[in-house]
Amino acid sequence: MPDWTRSMQQTYEFHTVDPGTWGEVKRLDNVRSATITWDSEDETLGSASIECDDDLSDTYLRIYLKTIQDGFTERFCLGTFLCQTPSVSFDGKVKKSTLDGYTPLIELKEKTMPIGYAIAAGENILERAISYTEESLRAPVVWDADNTELMCDFVSDLEDTRLSYLSDLLANDDRYFDLDEYCRILFAPYQDINAMQPLWTYTDDNSSILYPDIDISRDLYGVPNVVEVIYSPSDGFPFSSRAVNDDKNSMVSTVARGREIIYRETNPDVAAGITQEQLDEYAQNLLKEMSSIEYKLSYTHGYCPVRLNDCVMLNYSRAGLRNIKAKVVQQSITCEPGCPVRETAVFTKQLWG
Repeated sequence: MPDWTRSMQQTYEFHTVDPGTWGEVKRLDNVRSATITWDSEDETLGSASIECDDDLSDTYLRIYLKTIQDGFTERFCLGTFLCQTPSVSFDGKVKKSTLDGYTPLIELKEKTMPIGYAIAAGENILERAISYTEESLRAPVVWDADNTELMCDFVSDLEDTRLSYLSDLLANDDRYFDLDEYCRILFAPYQDINAMQPLWTYTDDNSSILYPDIDISRDLYGVPNVVEVIYSPSDGFPFSSRAVNDDKNSMVSTVARGREIIYRETNPDVAAGITQEQLDEYAQNLLKEMSSIEYKLSYTHGYCPVRLNDCVMLNYSRAGLRNIKAKVVQQSITCEPGCPVRETAVFTKQLWG
C-alpha cells in the first residue's frame, strides 16, 4: 500500500463487470468523469454520477484508483455500480452519456415482498437474511454466523420491498447492510463509537492529507436541562420526580442558559410498584441520557483507505479538535487529480452527568 501522505501518480480505471461472476469483462477508455457518493442514511448506501461516451444502461461498472509510487503500481477499488442512462447529448461530433450508478442493493429495492411472507419464530435471523438476500440479487453475498433467533413471527407489510423487509429483519439482530470496496454485500453489527478503533488519524502537521477548511455543526435546540417524570400507578395516587442540570460547567445548564428547558415524561417505562427513590434515579438517568449533543464535522482530504461507517481520529489543533474519535457517515469521492474526498463524520459529546 502506498504512503498516502506522500506524492504519487494517480489515474483511474473503469471496467464493465459480469454480474454473474462479479469479475471484470472490459476496460473502458472513454469515461470522462465520475463522482461517487456514500451515505449511511441512503437506503442503498450510495450512488455514482458518471459521464461516458457510451450508453451503459443495465451494466455494472467498477471504478479503480491506480497509484504509482516509488516504482510500485497498485489499484484500489472505489466501488461497483449498476448504471442507467437517463440522458444522452450530441454536439454534432461526439455523443456524451450521463450515467446514474446504483449500488447492488438497488436490486433488493426494486423487488416487492410476496404478500403475507413470514419467517417463523425460532428461526436464525442472520441465516434467513443472508439466504434471502442471496436469492434476490446478483452481487456476491459474504456469509457470517450468529445464533440470534426470532422471538416472534416476522411478517412482511404490503408496502415492503425486499430491502426494507430485510433491513428490518437484520435490526432484530443489531445488524445492518454494508458493502465492501467491491460492493459485495456484508451484514455488519452495530458498534458503539467508543468501542471502535480509529482506522485513520487526520492531522494538520506537515504530512497531513487534510485540506485546511473544516465545518463544525451542532444543534443545542431541544436539549433539556430539566426533566420531569410523572408516574400514575393503577392502584394509587400519581407521584413525580424532577431532575435539574444546574452545573455551571455545563453549556446547557439552567445557569449557563439562564432559563429552564423542560422535558416532561408522563408514561415512564418503569416496573409496577416503583418507589420515589427509584423514580428519582430514573429521572436523573433520563436527563443524563438526553444531555448529549451530536457534532457533525465536514472536511476534505486526499484519498486514503477510509470507508463509510469507519472510525477516524481528528487531531486538527488549529480548529480546536484534539483526539476526537468520530464515525464516517458520508463521503463524496471525485475522480480527478488528487482524488479529493469530501467527508462527514459525527461524534457525540456528553454535556452533563
